[in-house]
Amino acid sequence: MENKYHERMKAVVEKLGTWYEDKSRLEEGMLTSKLYPYTAMFSPLQVNSVKIKNRLVMGPMGNISMAEETGRPNTKMIQYFTERAKGGVGLITSGLVPISHGVDPTVTELNNLSYFPRIDASRTRFAGWRDIAERCHGYGAKFFIQLTPGLGRVGSPECLINKFKLPVSASWNPNFYIPSIPCRPLSGRMARRIIKNAGQAAADAKALLIDGVYLHGHEGYLLEQMTNTAFNRRSLGAFSDWQRFGVDLIKEIRRRVGDSYPIMYRIDLSLALNETYGEKINTVKSLRKFKKERTTEQTLDYMVALVRAGVDMFDVDLGCYDNWWLPHPPGFMPPGCYLEISKIVKDYFSANKILSNAGMEVPVVAVGKLGYPDLAEQALRDKKCDMIMLARPLLADPQWPNKVYAGKVERICPCIGDQEGCINEFVEGGHPQCTVNPRTGQEDIYNGSEMAPAKKIKKIAVVGGGPAGVNAAMIAAHRGHEVTLFEKREEIGGMLIPGSRPAIKFDILNYRAYLETMLEEAIKNYGLKVEYGREVTVDSLRAGGYDAVVCATGTVQKRPPAKGIDSSHVILAVDLLREPSICEAAQNIVIVGGGSVGCETAYFLVHEKKKNVKIVEMLPEIMKGVCTSNRGFLIHYLEKMGVEMLNCSLLKEVGDKEVLVAQNMSKTVPNPYVTWTPLLPENIENPFVKKIKEEIKERQLKAELVVLSAGARPADGLYYKCLAANVAPELYNIGDSFACGRLLEAVRAAYQLGTAI
Repeated sequence: MENKYHERMKAVVEKLGTWYEDKSRLEEGMLTSKLYPYTAMFSPLQVNSVKIKNRLVMGPMGNISMAEETGRPNTKMIQYFTERAKGGVGLITSGLVPISHGVDPTVTELNNLSYFPRIDASRTRFAGWRDIAERCHGYGAKFFIQLTPGLGRVGSPECLINKFKLPVSASWNPNFYIPSIPCRPLSGRMARRIIKNAGQAAADAKALLIDGVYLHGHEGYLLEQMTNTAFNRRSLGAFSDWQRFGVDLIKEIRRRVGDSYPIMYRIDLSLALNETYGEKINTVKSLRKFKKERTTEQTLDYMVALVRAGVDMFDVDLGCYDNWWLPHPPGFMPPGCYLEISKIVKDYFSANKILSNAGMEVPVVAVGKLGYPDLAEQALRDKKCDMIMLARPLLADPQWPNKVYAGKVERICPCIGDQEGCINEFVEGGHPQCTVNPRTGQEDIYNGSEMAPAKKIKKIAVVGGGPAGVNAAMIAAHRGHEVTLFEKREEIGGMLIPGSRPAIKFDILNYRAYLETMLEEAIKNYGLKVEYGREVTVDSLRAGGYDAVVCATGTVQKRPPAKGIDSSHVILAVDLLREPSICEAAQNIVIVGGGSVGCETAYFLVHEKKKNVKIVEMLPEIMKGVCTSNRGFLIHYLEKMGVEMLNCSLLKEVGDKEVLVAQNMSKTVPNPYVTWTPLLPENIENPFVKKIKEEIKERQLKAELVVLSAGARPADGLYYKCLAANVAPELYNIGDSFACGRLLEAVRAAYQLGTAI
């Protein structure tokens, strides 16, 4: 049996790189309403004593820095959850809430402050949780709190510097962020203290009107470390039995809350480390210890033990931090990427007649890119799962459930899977937000009143039909202004157009379609005017007599200062993606620039066009600043397809069919293919990092085509000309023409300006 499961896990992981070759999978990722009405999705489900009105669950997104420093949920966090309850979801789950303060040093800051919400140790924290539960109930949603025994080896190693304490784990394990830092084994006494804390937290949650508790036993957090043979290599004591900690935890919770209170458990069917890295796992020091991971068969057996101890419901997928793209699937991964995983568990429970202590079937919640209504409905009808978990889709559009129920699928603002707002934001020190929804995480600031009709109607010109310009124009028109949007091309979208060319960027296609739908609505209902094919000048803007001019004119692509850079076979990546036919005659292609655009272009050329590709990047890191999950996926599957990445390398000269590159060949140059350890934020210093020495050698690379993805600068010329000419009483510059950045900043700026002008 185990060989069968291993091969199935291996096949799932391997297919993630080329899934789009099956055209039917691409169709599943479109926002269509062929199965409307969605009868399965909007049917109730009983979980122990709690009845949930539909089959939709808001997945846990860490509520980092959304509560007060003491851990008490405040207005920001309360409004954040209230917004999702209004949207019609049946069950809402919180982000993780540690119950190991004083045990796991990574979950508490100095002076006993925390960037996590807390429910422990002080009654002053209770009122915030009670408010959240009552607000959710007011809109017919149930609310579960997610408890975590801690972060362990995947917690911040800064505790060593500011507290002089090592992080903890199940055994001596390397820290995920800085593997040179060891994590000491959690003592049996401290483990029992966490178990006791779990029971108290659950009892408190019940008293605070919270409808259930939800254990985070997934992604390599401390509960996973204690209950997975990859991390728990203890030979002595009660917890050398790797199931013991999790089972005792559930038993204590059940003892404190009684028989009828729902308990949910988050688990991975497999860490899939062996399936991800294969033989490489034997050569990487920080991975070698984890070879003997919990098998799928062991996981299923453990899940049965958890049910007997009191668990009522599971959500299940794959992976951990060391293959971070699996539990945090980026936009590149297929729709419904883990439906096969939930089906394995559901079939196993059914075949073995597994029932909860309440005598009910144990619901299995499917996770992983399920924000496509027809796909989600079909999964429920096909009995692949019992509930659908939506996390990021509900950040992108809290009204997803209501819109689906009403059959207004085309009006759903789709998640694009870039993870810059929802994950990368709190890694960098912020709180969860959303690239395509500027109100997410700002519900305490934007409560709807900002969209009130303008007190003074203004004549406004918006120049540039990219995301910043389109969103600003639509919002201003919605508020009653007389708005004209100018776009020099024949379609809106700006950089979204080349950005949606690779098949793995299908979520961007959905977002483009959404913008087009909403633009048509603004034209029809709010009088927005759009002029395509117009090159706007200072004179034409002055002649228009505008009260306000908004410049959203995008970027100018950079060209590195190399000899021969203006040759005819040197093209821009964005031009290639706009017109892929220009690469047909070339077989060997060199991409200059290893940022996200360069790597996505490489993926497109290798996987879809079957080209031989090399990437030249002058920095030590590939895709620096990109979310660890998205970065890891691209690097992992580019390596599997044989793409050579030359970091610490500089383009010197472009020849007829080759390029000359100066490459640092020193052994101190970082391995560009590392995906099992993340890049640290720039403000975090790694005292163990080796200084890069220089050993420059010149190399010639075959290249019938050279593709430039070497960055961009703001196309702000029009703005400064308008500024000098005093073209209008009000003048604004937003999006990439203000500062080259992410879609997140462009959409956020458009909303701020559109609601304020």
